Amino acid sequence: MKKSMALACVILLAEFVPAAAQGWPSWADDIFANRPPSGYGRRPNWDLPEASQPQSQSAPRSGSGIREGGGRPDIAPEAPAQVSFLYDFPIHSIVIDTGGRKLYYVLPEGRAYEYAISVGREGFNWSGTETVSRKQAWPDWYPPAEMRERDPRLPEKMTGGLKNPLGAMALYLGNTLYRIHGTNDAKSIGRAASSGCFRMLNAHVLHLASISEIGTTVNVVSSLPRQPEVSSAPQATPPVVREVAPPPGPARARGPALDYRALLDMALGGQP
Repeated sequence: MKKSMALACVILLAEFVPAAAQGWPSWADDIFANRPPSGYGRRPNWDLPEASQPQSQSAPRSGSGIREGGGRPDIAPEAPAQVSFLYDFPIHSIVIDTGGRKLYYVLPEGRAYEYAISVGREGFNWSGTETVSRKQAWPDWYPPAEMRERDPRLPEKMTGGLKNPLGAMALYLGNTLYRIHGTNDAKSIGRAASSGCFRMLNAHVLHLASISEIGTTVNVVSSLPRQPEVSSAPQATPPVVREVAPPPGPARARGPALDYRALLDMALGGQP
C-alpha cells in the first residue's frame, strides 16, 4: 500500500512539473490581466520601457499590486485647429512649447496642428530633443517607486482603461519615462500638473498618434518666440495735396505801392 501511494505521488508530480514548466497557466489571465513574455517575475516589455522595469520581482497577488483600469470604449480621433507656424522646425516633427502649454505637429507651408496640453509642474518640467520610440493604445501604468513612496495608495500596476491616468494612447519618448499620453481628466489640460509627461485629450492624442510615426522627432522647448504679424491690409495711399484757391476779395498788391499822384501829374503834362 505504501509503495502504491508513493508511486501515485511520483506520477502526479511528474504530470504537474512539465505543465508548470510550460509557462503562464491559463487561469492566471483573469488575475494578472496581461501575460508576461517569459516567467512570472518580469513585466511585459511593451508595457514599460526596458530601463524602468525591475530586473526581478515576484508576481503580486491579485488585489495587492494590480488595479484594474476600467473600460476601454471606442474613441474617435479628433483633429485640432491648424494655425500659422513660422518657425524653422522640420515638417512632420512635434514641437512642445511648455511655457505656452501647446503641442504642435508641423505641417507644410508654414502651418501646424495646435493641441492644448498639460505639462510638468514646477520641478518636473524639462526641455530637449527625443524621438517617438513606441505607441501603445490603452497602456498599462507602472508608477515609479519614488511616486509610490510619495503616495502609498498607488498600485504597482494599473491596467489600461478609463481609470488609468495614461488615457487611451501613449507615445513613449526615447528611452525615458516621459510620454505624450491621453487623459480622462479634461480639467487638467492647460495646467502645469504632471510629473514631466505631456497630457492631451484622448481624442487629440489618438489623432496625433495616427499622423506621427515611430522615429518622429520631438523638440521640447521652454518657449517659442513671438511670430511676426503679417497683415493682409492694402498699403496706405499717401494723401493728395491740392492747391487751395484764395477766397474772393480785392486783389492783393504785388511789388511796391503805386504813386497815383505822380501818375496824375504825368498825365496832365506836369513834371514827375
